[in-house]
Amino acid sequence: MIIRKAKKSDIDQIIQLINIEAQKGLMLSRNPWELTRFLRDFCVALDGQGEILGCSALSIYLDDLAEVRSLVVAPEARKQGIGRKLVEFCLAEAKDLGVGRVFTLTYVPEFFQKIGFVLGDRASVQQKIYEDCIRCRKFYACDEIFLIKDIK
Repeated sequence: MIIRKAKKSDIDQIIQLINIEAQKGLMLSRNPWELTRFLRDFCVALDGQGEILGCSALSIYLDDLAEVRSLVVAPEARKQGIGRKLVEFCLAEAKDLGVGRVFTLTYVPEFFQKIGFVLGDRASVQQKIYEDCIRCRKFYACDEIFLIKDIK
């Protein structure tokens, strides 16, 4: 398995992975326009045949802050450490970019806590709320857990 930055040719497979989970209400759906626009944020995990096993994205915000988002691993590839490697790839990229803190919103806080994320206050990420959360159907009743990690 290798992890690399996403390419334009990966868009359809990434959308398929994300939207399967989005249909379950576990993440925001993505369309080709959005994914193309934010393609540089994404990385993918590939098997030996070049099939995408998972993806994640690192979005940079103001105030020395970034978000790990759109993390998904194909159901048949779970429990193999792929999700952890995708998050670690994002954390390394954030550190290289000089970002000091990385957050996530998740339904599986235990996964992120094993990587060193801790509970935090979502009110500290106003830019995220106004850019992304506002279009979520759960905006007024968000049940995702906010976690943050200091990577300085």
